[in-house]
Amino acid sequence: MSAPVNEFKSRLKSGKTQFGIWSCLASEMVTELLATSDIDWICIDGEHSPNQLTEMRRQLLSIENSGTNAIVRVPVGEDWIIKQALDIGAQTVLVPMVDTAEQAEQAVRAMNYPPKGIRGVGSYGTRASKFGTVENYLTTANDQVCLIVQAESMKAIENLDAILAVDGIDAVFIGPSDLSADMGYLGSPDRPEVHAVVDAALEKIMASDKAAGILTFDMKLAQKQVEMGVDFIAVAMDVGLLGNSTRALVSKVKEF
Repeated sequence: MSAPVNEFKSRLKSGKTQFGIWSCLASEMVTELLATSDIDWICIDGEHSPNQLTEMRRQLLSIENSGTNAIVRVPVGEDWIIKQALDIGAQTVLVPMVDTAEQAEQAVRAMNYPPKGIRGVGSYGTRASKFGTVENYLTTANDQVCLIVQAESMKAIENLDAILAVDGIDAVFIGPSDLSADMGYLGSPDRPEVHAVVDAALEKIMASDKAAGILTFDMKLAQKQVEMGVDFIAVAMDVGLLGNSTRALVSKVKEF
């Protein structure tokens, strides 16, 4: 028996855009509900959400075998948290704020067992190996992990060629909100100047051997990015879906 096939990683090579939803509500009931929509992937957010490892583990379990794939965004690109995210069963990890090739290389090492990396060999006690019942887990896990690094500053854009040259990265995800803030347009990711930088970065990623991803809530912009060939796009956030629909409902009933 080998490590489970990472369907998200496999689909990155399909040439078809995968659509996702960002989950910030730190609830396995929410992720389970979202997976009933047949969305391609859900990002379990650990950077800006009150998600602890035990909560993320429950969310991973809630969508297992649903057909929807999980991405876990760790709060920071440090070895210890990447190791723990993998051990609770995440196979695809998104690392935020990767500004340099050196940071990307560190994330690659943390994602992989030796000799490729430095991931600690404690698989017997982890959910990732089904508590030691996946006999060939250690020798097959490296092939099934998927590393996404997030470029969300002008420093990252300036270093994008070097980041893309790092072996072991599967995808680069553009963060337009933080990027726009770093460009001096805090809260204004829709400015033409930001779009120009984002489009150029996406084109550069797609011209490499890495997959390109982005978060876009504007459906016209999302359609444009699909036509560009962007590999995976987050098109909604659970907080927004719940908040916007609730506010719209309350506004409507108050007209009665």
